[in-house]
Amino acid sequence: MATAQPYNQLISSEDVQGTTVYGVGDSKVGDIDHLIIEKISGRVTYAVMGFGGFLGVGNSRYPIPWGALKYDTALGGYRTGITEVQLKSAPQFADDAWGNREWETRTHQHYGVRPYWDPTVPVI
Repeated sequence: MATAQPYNQLISSEDVQGTTVYGVGDSKVGDIDHLIIEKISGRVTYAVMGFGGFLGVGNSRYPIPWGALKYDTALGGYRTGITEVQLKSAPQFADDAWGNREWETRTHQHYGVRPYWDPTVPVI
C-alpha cells in the first residue's frame, strides 16, 4: 500500500518506484524501477530507470546517479537532463559493477553529476 504524503519532505521507496521521469520539454523518458542505497550511510546512490522504447532503445534498465534527478512538484515526477547520446554512450553496466569505484566514477562523470561519496555533496 502506498504511503504518499504530498506535503511531507520524506517519501517511502515504494512511492518512488514507478514514478515517471521527465526530460526536456516535459516529455516522459522512463520510470524508476528501483533504488540503490549505500548500506552504511543510507544514501540513495542510483535510481535504476526503465526506458521502455526510449529513443530507439528497447525496454532496458539503466542505473542513473541519483544526483541527475530532481523532483518536480508541478509534474509529480522526477526531471532529468539526460540525453539520447548520454544514455546510449553510458559506461556499460554489469551486475559486478556495484561497488566498482572506477565504474561509478566514470558513470558520474558521464552524466555530469558529483559522486555521492564526494564530501561536498550534501547528505540527503
